[in-house]
Amino acid sequence: MNEHRTIPTPTALIADMGARARAAAAIVSQASTAAKSAALQHAAKALRETRDTILSANKDDMTRGTANGLSPALLDRLKLDPERIEGIAGALESVASLPDPVGELIDSSTPPNGLELSRVRIPLGVIGIIYESRPNVTADAGALCLMAGNAAILRGGSEAIESSRAIHGCLVTGLRKAGLPEDAIQLVPTTDREAVGAMLRASGLIDIIVPRGGKGLVARVQDEARVPVLAHLDGICHTYVHAAAEPEMARSIAVNAKMRRTGICGAMETLLIDAQFPDAAALVAALIEAGCEVRGDEAVQALDNRVVVVAAEDWDTEYLEPIVSAAMVEGLDAALAHIAAHSSGHTDAIVTEDLDAATRFLATVDSAIVMHNASSQFADGGEFGLGAEIGISTGRLHARGPVALEGLTTYKWIARGKGNIRP
Repeated sequence: MNEHRTIPTPTALIADMGARARAAAAIVSQASTAAKSAALQHAAKALRETRDTILSANKDDMTRGTANGLSPALLDRLKLDPERIEGIAGALESVASLPDPVGELIDSSTPPNGLELSRVRIPLGVIGIIYESRPNVTADAGALCLMAGNAAILRGGSEAIESSRAIHGCLVTGLRKAGLPEDAIQLVPTTDREAVGAMLRASGLIDIIVPRGGKGLVARVQDEARVPVLAHLDGICHTYVHAAAEPEMARSIAVNAKMRRTGICGAMETLLIDAQFPDAAALVAALIEAGCEVRGDEAVQALDNRVVVVAAEDWDTEYLEPIVSAAMVEGLDAALAHIAAHSSGHTDAIVTEDLDAATRFLATVDSAIVMHNASSQFADGGEFGLGAEIGISTGRLHARGPVALEGLTTYKWIARGKGNIRP
């Protein structure tokens, strides 16, 4: 149960929560698909029934965040409204309807030694999620961890603490009604930053850490963690408008990739325009008229007198604001070279009607997500049919891109014999 406990230090708090999460993980790892789905369905219902309470809590967070000088991008991530709460509830229901990965047969074989071998998916165990100003992560992360048979320890940012507590209460309601242990999804009750450090040192209690937040948070987690980390540091996403791009499509994609929501990690931060693209001036004008500041090199500045001078550091900046850096490049090779030098490995896109150029781009760019004729704003687990995501990973081990149910499992080998002995 999640009854109140008086814990003397953040380290002792995390040790206590980790022990309870480990016990809960042993139960939820064996829970039926029906029970896990029911918990999420009940949680979604609770979200809708307590919407006003959640909005009131979020109003308190927004007021405090504004007073503390949070950036517009962070305030946008923090803000909840009826539509966003409905989206969170819908995401819970979507995850509840996904195929259960636990116990899934990956492959099987019978080698010459006669053993019947198979690999099956199993939960990772206890997952720690550390995040900032994103109250929806409380629901998404808790739901995905549970459906994949894991226990979760959630540490939300202080700026979203009231919103996260209100949403977490709905998850606890769902667990209780489905007969699953409430300790399967725990929310760290303190905003003390030392609790983050305690989570990062909790080897043996927490199996993997997933940070979701700004560069400072992710860098700290990657530097200090004594447990594996699943994360991306920056979302420096490129859109390359090739010479053979259809002009109207290029304008539509570029404006959407930057301006739909500027504060998300999949937002375009750099626009590369092929020197042979015939509609470059209109493309740049479309961004400016949509309210975006364009920082361009000399060739881009020559297209429109509203373009400001780009600085060297702009190519490596994740703005998360209505600002984009823009460069004119001499062909596909130059675009690939720029992306290789400056991409953070998150999401990069090409706009072109030349299928050979698109094929080469998709094969060459070494990012977790590569796109052809699509906005980088689609870099999202929900849009990829995963129900939701616990985060996007740009690493090479275990999982890459949007991480959802499959990425929250590992596997074990099962060997069946008939008295087999090794000679």
